[in-house]
Amino acid sequence: MCLAVPGKVTEISGTEGIVDFGGVKQKVRIDLIQDLKPGDYVIVHTGFAIEKLDEKDALETLELWKELAEYM
Repeated sequence: MCLAVPGKVTEISGTEGIVDFGGVKQKVRIDLIQDLKPGDYVIVHTGFAIEKLDEKDALETLELWKELAEYM
């Protein structure tokens, strides 16, 4: 099973960015997405940002992740 996780871009440097996953920051390849800027939300799979999300959808998804974590 594959899993893609939403996060918020906090920094960009060339083809890499730092993405914040609820306090855990990770270096991610961002060259698959055009016009990305700090503050944008992305879906990350295997170290690559694969899709840009609008803030509303990203926050809803993050809330669902939080709810799932409570049941685990």
